[in-house]
Amino acid sequence: MKTIGLISANYDSSSLGELTKDRTMASIPYGGRYRLIDFALSNLVNSGITTVGIIAPYNSGSLIDHIGIGNPWSLGRKTGGLFLMPGSVYGLKSEGSRFLLRDIVKNRKFFERDDADFVICMGSSDVWNIDFEPLIKQHSESSDPITMVFKKVPRGENHHGYFLETDEDGKVTSIAREGFGWSNYFADCFIIDRDYMEDFIDWFGALDHMDMIDILRDNLDTIDIGTFEFKGYLGKIYNAADLLKVNQAMTDYDIRNEVFCNPERLIFTKTQDEAPALFLPGSDVRNSVISAGCRIEGRVENSIIFRTVNIGKNAVVKNSVIMMHGEIGEGAVLDNVICDKYVTINEGIKIYGGDGDPIIIGKEKTI
Repeated sequence: MKTIGLISANYDSSSLGELTKDRTMASIPYGGRYRLIDFALSNLVNSGITTVGIIAPYNSGSLIDHIGIGNPWSLGRKTGGLFLMPGSVYGLKSEGSRFLLRDIVKNRKFFERDDADFVICMGSSDVWNIDFEPLIKQHSESSDPITMVFKKVPRGENHHGYFLETDEDGKVTSIAREGFGWSNYFADCFIIDRDYMEDFIDWFGALDHMDMIDILRDNLDTIDIGTFEFKGYLGKIYNAADLLKVNQAMTDYDIRNEVFCNPERLIFTKTQDEAPALFLPGSDVRNSVISAGCRIEGRVENSIIFRTVNIGKNAVVKNSVIMMHGEIGEGAVLDNVICDKYVTINEGIKIYGGDGDPIIIGKEKTI
């Protein structure tokens, strides 16, 4: 059954502060060398989906620079390929919303001009590696026009977003903003019959100011929605604490292997060539990711260090994320800090963020 993909990138999070001042969440750097959009694109392409639309926001410069015409994901092709589509200038007002109906209505031709059977709609800020083929198979064999993907989590109250309640047949009976105890956490991903998507636009087009998931929640008595459980690692990012936590998850051997080390399901990204990292005498690196081009003289612990970062002698970087081209001066101390690109921390400066409340330092700042 032919399936196309639609990635929503027209949303933001105010709690990410200066990290999203000039970029969408989709183009936030992640894991030492990636951008968040890489996971959505790679998951679709690895599942044989080669027609992909991205709904982009007004501040899409960094996103366009990163994805180009889609060559790293083999989407620079004559048939199908990558479609970068304009989103609503109003963006989304509600934290946790991903699928503004206005964006979908505005890009209706993406569905109309294709003969696909199904559309996989997904957000662009989740870190996971999912094979969509079982989802497509289950959906094609059901009579439900929509199937929502969820991950079962032990403490729903510690998560943001939507939660699904289901009956004994796996049909959605409730969509809520809160979940307690073991909960079905919506993975910002669903598959929908393409014809039904067009009907949905006709029926609810007047409500284009709403999120599509909120419309589904209010009309469960007339819409049958199935569910599909994803059992792998799902790193969802809504705020700065999530971004730090999901980055640090890459220091976990099992999670890193699952997400990045399946030869049949690689995560692709724009390639940047650098020399290997250099570890000088006196450097001390523990449970961290150090990217190419780095020069390490100090101590790094439980942190993610991006390309061409210099960490000076006797400097300490703990529980932090230092993005590309950072300069950490001699004797500086960073703990629970997220530094954007081209940040300079002068000698002897000490910055401590709270546990679960990291400090964000904006791009090109010097402290």
